Amino acid sequence: MPFLRAAVVLLLLVLPGPAFADDDRDDAERASRGARAGEFLPFARLARTALDRYPGKIVEAELDEDDGRVLYEIRILRPDGRVVEVELDARTGRILDVDEDD
Repeated sequence: MPFLRAAVVLLLLVLPGPAFADDDRDDAERASRGARAGEFLPFARLARTALDRYPGKIVEAELDEDDGRVLYEIRILRPDGRVVEVELDARTGRILDVDEDD
């Protein structure tokens, strides 16, 4: 399942290694801590929300903050080759914005 693969990728970002930037590792650690503490919804649930609306394969996920709101930006490669970026509130799971590449 694509959302499980994306969750594994996020978990791998927590592991030390030269292949990942410090910012990526910090995002993954923050996401993991936030989900364990109940501050954020689990990534797998947010990924499922995005994929239910925009089927495809998750190619990138990023934890971000905008105006005090913690959110996930999930990039999905659609079956037709287009990429869609779905922005979700990490606390509520609500889709905030969708950008489709032309």
